[in-house]
Amino acid sequence: MVCQDCKKQQATVHLTQIVNNEKVVLSLCKDCAAKRGFHSPLDNVPFPLAEILSGLIQQQFTPKGQSDDMPDLKCPGCGLTFTEFTHQGRFGCGECYKTFRAQLEPIMRRIHGSSMHKGKLPVGEAAQTLPIKEEERLESELKKAIDGEDFERAADLRDKLKAFKESMLATKGGN
Repeated sequence: MVCQDCKKQQATVHLTQIVNNEKVVLSLCKDCAAKRGFHSPLDNVPFPLAEILSGLIQQQFTPKGQSDDMPDLKCPGCGLTFTEFTHQGRFGCGECYKTFRAQLEPIMRRIHGSSMHKGKLPVGEAAQTLPIKEEERLESELKKAIDGEDFERAADLRDKLKAFKESMLATKGGN
């Protein structure tokens, strides 16, 4: 693709921005991008982080053929597809995290050993995150019980999860 400004050099900088719910895409060469004040935050990084992430993602999905069999998810916020994410290693917006959550969890577990944050939280936020962690814990145990074909435990966990969600809705409604 040729640079949209100079129309001479190959475009190497691709900027996607959402303005008033409209997607604006710029494809520029490095010189024209610098003239506009754009630069990659990874320019001076000693290792290619985007390529590492992209490699992990492709390794996760390509050998199994899932990327061909799965419909390509598309972020409703910026229009980024999961395939595009696997090639560039970066998200287009905050909505991408929600859209691609199911595909990202195994990758996060592989990189960090867990897909849940287990570090410190700012003062006062611990009480707000406890219900979320409890719900995730119950869902995780339910999945393990189903995978292990322990259907009695799964039914018990399903009921606990349902009661927990109902109590959370009642609590939110009561505020």
